[in-house]
Amino acid sequence: MKILFLENHPMLINGLPNGFRDAGCEVKISGPLTEGNVPMIIEEFNPDLLFMLGWTNETTTAKAKWIHFYSKATNIPLVYWATEDPTHTYNFTLPLIKELKPDFVFTICRGRVMYYQLLGYKSAHMDFGYYPGVHYRTAPNDEYKCDIAVVANAYPNVLKLYPHHYRITSLKNLVEPLVTAGIRIDFWGRQWAELGNMLDIDIPSSWIHNYLEYTLANQVYSSASIVLGLQNQLHQVTQRTYEIMGSGGFLLTSDTPEINRLFTPGTDLITSSSPDQTLELVKHYLEAADERNEISKQGQIAVEPHSYTNRALEALRILSEQKII
Repeated sequence: MKILFLENHPMLINGLPNGFRDAGCEVKISGPLTEGNVPMIIEEFNPDLLFMLGWTNETTTAKAKWIHFYSKATNIPLVYWATEDPTHTYNFTLPLIKELKPDFVFTICRGRVMYYQLLGYKSAHMDFGYYPGVHYRTAPNDEYKCDIAVVANAYPNVLKLYPHHYRITSLKNLVEPLVTAGIRIDFWGRQWAELGNMLDIDIPSSWIHNYLEYTLANQVYSSASIVLGLQNQLHQVTQRTYEIMGSGGFLLTSDTPEINRLFTPGTDLITSSSPDQTLELVKHYLEAADERNEISKQGQIAVEPHSYTNRALEALRILSEQKII
């Protein structure tokens, strides 16, 4: 099967498309889309399936209109993977798919499957995952060696828009107590300097590094003693959860029902439900390298079922059952 991914963002093209390749599909990444090159790319590659995903420069409503038109004109099924649910369902995903009119919608949020079905879209759940060819353990890199690392953007504007977002709780439990106690965290990502007022903390500028290329993140995960994994929802996990564990990182994350359903705290990773617990765990595990190594190794084993190859195989099964392909 030939699948054309209409995308260009490194975070997306280095994940699920690789899983489809490993599942035996011929995959092409479109690169930046224009009204003129969309039909040319489709004609040259002659795909059996069109795939769009996420929220990037390629998923605008204008581009969605072009892609819908050429999908119908060529009679090629179109699938969209909604990776911004449930936070941005109404302000982003829904306006997009109204223009895109996909033949099928995958969503990372189980609770949105029925919602899309009621709107008339065939839909199923597909979670994030990780690709072992990108997120794997490396030798520690002196450039990224640190006690505690965060690889993420701060998103202060999103958190101001949604003041009850679970990510704020995750930040207050994992990040705020360490910064307040003067325990250094090395941050790779955007807008951390702007987050201080929201959390009532002042992150020293020397702790904040530039945005990190997606394909370099595993070097941080392999070099830091502890990696903090922020969570956005109680009943979903972030993509970096899988990526940190796949890279052999020692993950400290929020104690949520979904983390507990997927993994075993204390064996595959460690979890915290309060600022005091975070301080206690960090102080203990910074001095317990053997325990960290054992948990990291077990985490790599536990995360293996969540590879993007397995996600792709399941997606192909569902699309075949639903007679999309």
